Amino acid sequence: MIGDHTPVPTLAVKDLGRAREFYEGVLGLTPGRDMPGGVAYEAGSGGLFVYESEYAGTNKATSMMMEVPADAFDGQISDLRAKGVSFETYDMPDTQWQDGVATMSMGDTSFRSVWFQDPDGNILNLGTGMG
Repeated sequence: MIGDHTPVPTLAVKDLGRAREFYEGVLGLTPGRDMPGGVAYEAGSGGLFVYESEYAGTNKATSMMMEVPADAFDGQISDLRAKGVSFETYDMPDTQWQDGVATMSMGDTSFRSVWFQDPDGNILNLGTGMG
């Protein structure tokens, strides 16, 4: 069954060299193997594939989410800001924004999140998850 296999987010970029600088230098992802037209990255227990395409950045929705422990969130946010990453805000119901950081609640559980773009406009999300 397909559900038995690990999904691999796939992100289109216009310039693979510039994308490698961002994904490796800014986000700190570990490159796995080079593949035709792109590079596979290791991240946590999964990974992602970044490849060159003329359609890079045309998705206006979140392309990839990365979950971090709540106690590591502020440090990750500070690190991204120090590397020049700007956070975006959106009109989302039941969401409070402070300095680009969203706080959302579901019942007694709340989580925090930020959205930002890679150099080609792919929208990425970093959040604390729901637990």
